Amino acid sequence: QVQLVESGGGLVQPGGSLRLSCAVSGISSSIYTMDWYRQAPPKQRELVASINRSGWTNYASSVKGRFTISRDSAKNTVYLQMNNLKPEDTAVYYCSAAGQAYWGQGTQVTVSS
Repeated sequence: QVQLVESGGGLVQPGGSLRLSCAVSGISSSIYTMDWYRQAPPKQRELVASINRSGWTNYASSVKGRFTISRDSAKNTVYLQMNNLKPEDTAVYYCSAAGQAYWGQGTQVTVSS
C-alpha cells in the first residue's frame, strides 16, 4: 500500500529555514513525479514544487530562489528545503505522488515572530 508521510514542519521566524521530508513507501519516488503542495484557507491549494524521474524540477514563482525540492533514491524520500521563509509561506504542506494520485497527511509550517 502506498504511504506518504511528511515531517519537519514547525514554527520558524521570518527569514529562517526549514526542511520538510516525505517518506515514501509502496511506490518509487524516483520513478514517479513527486510534488509538494500547500494550502492555507481561504486560499486554494497551491503547487509549490515538483521533481520528475529525470530529476528536473519546477517551482511556483512565489518560491523560486528560496525553495529546493530534491530526493534521495536510496531512502525513497523527497525533501523540500525552504529558505528565507516569509509569513505568507505559512500553510499545511502536503506531499503528493504520481500525478496527485497519492497524498500524505500534511505537515504544518508556521512562519511568525
